[in-house]
Amino acid sequence: MRTIIFKIGLFAIVLTAAVSCNDFLDVNIDPNSPVKENLSLHAKLPAALVVSAHYEATTLNQIGGMWGGYWGTSNEGVNAFTALKMYNGPAIRDTRDGIAVWESTYNNLLYYKEILDQANAEDARFYAGIAKIMMAHHYFTLVDFYNNVPFDDALKGSAVLHPRYEAGQDVYQKSIQLINDGIEDVKVASLLPTTDDVLFRGDKVKWARFGNTLKLRALLRQSEIAAQSSYIADEVSKIVQEGSGFILEDAQVNPGYLNTVGKMNPMYETYYRNNAGVAVANYANIRPTNYLISMYKERNDPRLAQIYTAVDGDFKGVIFGNNTIDNAYAAQNTSALKGPVENANSAAGVIKSFSQATVMISLSEANFLQAEAIARGWISGSLEQVYRSAVQASFNYLFNVSNYNIDTYLTDRNVDINNATNKIERIITQKWLALAGINNMQAWNDHRRLGYPAFPNSATATNPTTFPLRFMYPETELNTNNEMVVAQGDNSILSSRVWWDAQ
Repeated sequence: MRTIIFKIGLFAIVLTAAVSCNDFLDVNIDPNSPVKENLSLHAKLPAALVVSAHYEATTLNQIGGMWGGYWGTSNEGVNAFTALKMYNGPAIRDTRDGIAVWESTYNNLLYYKEILDQANAEDARFYAGIAKIMMAHHYFTLVDFYNNVPFDDALKGSAVLHPRYEAGQDVYQKSIQLINDGIEDVKVASLLPTTDDVLFRGDKVKWARFGNTLKLRALLRQSEIAAQSSYIADEVSKIVQEGSGFILEDAQVNPGYLNTVGKMNPMYETYYRNNAGVAVANYANIRPTNYLISMYKERNDPRLAQIYTAVDGDFKGVIFGNNTIDNAYAAQNTSALKGPVENANSAAGVIKSFSQATVMISLSEANFLQAEAIARGWISGSLEQVYRSAVQASFNYLFNVSNYNIDTYLTDRNVDINNATNKIERIITQKWLALAGINNMQAWNDHRRLGYPAFPNSATATNPTTFPLRFMYPETELNTNNEMVVAQGDNSILSSRVWWDAQ
């Protein structure tokens, strides 16, 4: 973890921007003369929010796409994402070529900690509240990947070179308290951000709803741990008492993306086209799994044709983890992500435009979280109505309309919530279909927690029933904080469970 204390200066330099949305994406600081200490909260906040959104859309979407049952690779991508496809833990944790979830998440946390410290010094409680809520969000991510992680000893730079690890359950509870405190800070604040808040434009109620939604997601993650029932009930009660409810729109970050290298919507630029309109490598490499396509087809789901392209009048997928060259899995013979080029220059489902907003939490997911909470008896409400609202929000987002007609779809025997023998499974399956390509990471989390939906394992897995359950601690930690890593137990496998995974 010591390596990240040296990165924060560069992190601030690269991402610093003025309040103007267009100017925000410009680099305004001399890289040879870092002066992050002099930056205003108006400059730091949008930088942090944009990086958080970018992280969700790229790194986490990539992992969730592969391990959440959504994506595989074409022939052209047979040598891409091999560590994920083969569950190669040592390659994933590698300092040079691995997937830097640990480092990236703590970098994000360091930046929000800077915002929090400055906000406290300036009595800017709205900024402090946002920082606390977003820090909780990133701590949840760390626990979901690694289980036990530093919390109290974290983010202290050279003052604590070997931070103590804390139990994942404790980090979750401390993060939930961060949300509680953050909501309170936001609600009583007098100095409000405006355009520098590229998520909610300084709206107190929307930030409170966002915090409550993050919190409900974290509480549901604990649903299978019987010993947590009393704690969960207490925290759900606090959400109800707070009174703001949950998000009523897609929680999206948009700083004013530009058709310029490094300043485009990250999903568009990473998985679709560059600023010259040329398809990027991932556009040919990434393909939907056969399982994903079959799940849409079984429900006569029109979202399939809105998200992916047809090949000779049909939709063709791949086998996740397949490392053999087969003409059936060539890029030209399989369905690609659909974007404006393939949709008569109009916004498609997941890929809309280089300037589209980046989703942090979709309205559809927020409604599915509430539907599951109602089904479990945690909160009151009509399960049928909230479930309908969740499906409706997904169709509206993907078809770029305000009220897509879903009446026929909801009567399908595989969709109707009223005839489901297992309502939780029905909710999670529809949630899985709704989040495809948008928040892929949630699919892996739900699959570990509940086993739904039952998508097949990697074709290269030695045991078809053994799925990856976590990341190994990275080499950066092995090299700088080895004693604490060793104390956590066997770090050579991906099959040890994080604390909330009780399957």
